[in-house]
Amino acid sequence: MNDSTVTLPWLVIRQDDSGNRYSVGRYATRAEAQKIADSLDSRGHKQLYWVERIGQAGEDQA
Repeated sequence: MNDSTVTLPWLVIRQDDSGNRYSVGRYATRAEAQKIADSLDSRGHKQLYWVERIGQAGEDQA
């Protein structure tokens, strides 16, 4: 298996104090992504972290 066949549909997103959003990383499972988001969130900074599935917003607009 090469890297182009690996599916990483779960994103961890960070939003800073100014409302800017950034992708922190992509993960194979929701549980893995949530573990990272929780770890980052527990550091006590003002940023918000959450998990989204790639394509999630587009699927809701159908």
